[in-house]
Amino acid sequence: MNGNKMLPKQLGFSLLELMVALVIVAIFAAIAIPSYQSYARKSVASQAQQSMKQIATELEKHKSRNFNYLNFVTTPNPVVIPSGATGSAVKYEIVLKDGDNTANALTSSSSTGQSWAMMATSKDEKNNSYVLTSTGVHCYKQGTTIGFDCSGAKSW
Repeated sequence: MNGNKMLPKQLGFSLLELMVALVIVAIFAAIAIPSYQSYARKSVASQAQQSMKQIATELEKHKSRNFNYLNFVTTPNPVVIPSGATGSAVKYEIVLKDGDNTANALTSSSSTGQSWAMMATSKDEKNNSYVLTSTGVHCYKQGTTIGFDCSGAKSW
């Protein structure tokens, strides 16, 4: 024998190989997570807009039968997105008010019932809140607060 000893075959990965794999996974996560969060926000916002338009259609049907919007009630009241969610699972809350006096609901005895205003308030500061009215006003603003007058908001 010439003095060469056989070394045992190495099994597993070196520390360098593991670190390279970890860096690659971290890069993918840094790109994918914010992208997914943005997608999820847009999806929920789209659901809120769709619900608002559906309620607006129901309001017009109500007016065609009753000649005003008085006593129109959404079920549930207020409408929440996603439907049936409670507590911290609620992403949007949609409320309906008298268009002439947004302090009153359409069921209030002091409401005129000649117009309506609807607000979808986001529970996520990074998402948009929306306003839609029977007079054609439709606006949005990033954050959890928006006024029925749409001050500082953009049209949608």
